[in-house]
Amino acid sequence: MIDLKFLRENPEVVKENIRNKFQDSKLPLVDEVIELDDSFRKFKLEGDTLRADRNKLSKQIGTLMAQGKKDEAEKVKAQVSANAARLAELEKLEDEYAEKIKKIMMTIPNIIDPSVPIGKDDSENVEVQRYGEPKVPDFEIPYHTDIMESFNGIDLDSARRVAGNGFYYLMGDIARLHSAVISYARDFMINRGFTYCVPPFMIRSDVVTGVMSFAEMDAMMYKIEGEDLYLIGTSEHSMIGKFIDTITPEEELPKTLTSYSPCFRKEKGAHGIEERGVYRIHQFEKQEMIVVCKPEDSKMWFDKLWQNTVDLFRSMDIPVRTLECCSGDLADLKVKSVDVEAWSPRQKKYFEVGSCSNLGDAQARRLRIRVNGKDGKKYFAHTLNNTVVAPPRMLIAFLENNLNEDGSVNIPEVLRPYMGGMTKIVKK
Repeated sequence: MIDLKFLRENPEVVKENIRNKFQDSKLPLVDEVIELDDSFRKFKLEGDTLRADRNKLSKQIGTLMAQGKKDEAEKVKAQVSANAARLAELEKLEDEYAEKIKKIMMTIPNIIDPSVPIGKDDSENVEVQRYGEPKVPDFEIPYHTDIMESFNGIDLDSARRVAGNGFYYLMGDIARLHSAVISYARDFMINRGFTYCVPPFMIRSDVVTGVMSFAEMDAMMYKIEGEDLYLIGTSEHSMIGKFIDTITPEEELPKTLTSYSPCFRKEKGAHGIEERGVYRIHQFEKQEMIVVCKPEDSKMWFDKLWQNTVDLFRSMDIPVRTLECCSGDLADLKVKSVDVEAWSPRQKKYFEVGSCSNLGDAQARRLRIRVNGKDGKKYFAHTLNNTVVAPPRMLIAFLENNLNEDGSVNIPEVLRPYMGGMTKIVKK
């Protein structure tokens, strides 16, 4: 959510930003919210005047009564009563218009960074850099679930009977590999100075609307029936929510946290959830990283965050590339975003395994996450998030890139301590 004062003073900048995000249907909202804000401020000014008059008149009544001027006091009381009726009407209008303004402001997209490429959708995202040499072996690489099944490592049929499509049972060495990757990612981030956290896996609606747009919320979140609680789609939601309604001394920034959680997603509108695949699923686990920092530091932290993911994948011998998300592929709250994609030897292309986002002060403004500056002035923090690793999708890249012709899978040295010293996974 952008600053209303900024929108009021720079309506054409906001409109151009909307055009750059190819959301022209939202253009009328800028003028509409300016008109609403103008009316709101008029109501508030009149209300403030009446509230000030009420205090003055109340003192005047006391003085007149003390002087025995009862008739004059009664006249003033009548004026207070008349003002009270108008004030009640104005306060109702203030609340009504404030709610209308908030609703519109929650749908107007954040101002994107000038460096973001302009494009309609993810097909126009721009490759930034490749890390590691993508290779295709001279033997056929099976589909990822076939690799897992060769180790008795996945049971999709049972999961389908228990929960439906988009769920899975991981078994044996594959399940152990899944946990090993999560544990390694946890320690990797701790070694980079991040504080480890296990957050709540459910959050209230005010946190949900604070961390994401309404469109994202509708497409992703599972609501707990009968309660004001939602299952988290990523631990970023819960981790940023940790700072709701807080004022942090500037000298305590940045807050750098890495969190583990299960994640639950409807995947509404996502076509082709593969019955035998684990690429797009309703439940998975993830290691996340978030940063709460001063505005002037957010660009530096953005570059550090995506680099962490690149370094983690390269330490496991997986080639990756970074992809700059274009304007039309950015969620409304995001200022800038970079996807990390891993190489798939089977498909002979890269696919997304993580996403790094700078949200500026949008989440902080919605959740009232403020910083107390050294000069005593308060301002909104900047928030950032990035995927460290999210198996089982990451397992697809891992298995394909470490598969041997005999069907065994190499375990990179960094993972061996988490796999009981195993150097390979072999068929039983």
